[in-house]
Amino acid sequence: MDKVVATAAQAVADVGDGASLAVGGFGLSGVPNVLIKALYEQGTGNLSVVSNNCGAMDSGLAVLLSAGRISRVTGSYIGANKEFARQYLAGEIEVEMIPQGTLAERLRSGGAGIPAFYTPAGVGTQVADGGLPWRYDGNGGVAKASPPKEVREFDGIEYVLERGIRTDFALVRAAKGDRHGNLVFNKSTRNFNPLAAQAGKITIAEVEELVEPGEIEPDAVHLPGIFVQRVIALTPEQAVDKGIEKRTVSE
Repeated sequence: MDKVVATAAQAVADVGDGASLAVGGFGLSGVPNVLIKALYEQGTGNLSVVSNNCGAMDSGLAVLLSAGRISRVTGSYIGANKEFARQYLAGEIEVEMIPQGTLAERLRSGGAGIPAFYTPAGVGTQVADGGLPWRYDGNGGVAKASPPKEVREFDGIEYVLERGIRTDFALVRAAKGDRHGNLVFNKSTRNFNPLAAQAGKITIAEVEELVEPGEIEPDAVHLPGIFVQRVIALTPEQAVDKGIEKRTVSE
């Protein structure tokens, strides 16, 4: 099946207000900026986003965040995103912070049809006991806190139960993809992109290089096309438009 869609606008046209999104990338690496921009331009809002972070500087999910289009974030890192921190502390956005490895496994489990799993990460902390601020009241108080989670002992070790994550849509970026949706990711872009893609009920991939079916060696496929419903090919200009979060140079 040819899954290529002509434009990013067409690819995200049915992502409506209130939708949940799993979004790939880490910092500025592997972020589906073209699809995010298309969402911004069509005016979609009240989004629930699952992503490691919520954009950096003026790119990625920060575009939607700054415009007030995101109502909830499930992630593991706020980092240097001052607007994200401001909205969170002001009570304008709900934030579920979870350990990074747990986030990765919750996405993978959702895509694999695993409803929940046990992990030792977070046992003995508010991650398991509850009480993490999900939403502030704008005056320094907590308006909504995380609930306690089930903790169970296996072989003398305590583990906390975590739920798998499924979202309405997923947005990812790949270095290469074919018309059947088979994807290849470059280096660190492989961190959260395959996991986000698996978690989405409808996954949309922007690819830097579009090839014909069969041109990607089966052993080289990082994400099988069964997980991908739509593919858009980036222009050469879009493909090379990659920011550097912290530039360092040698003397």
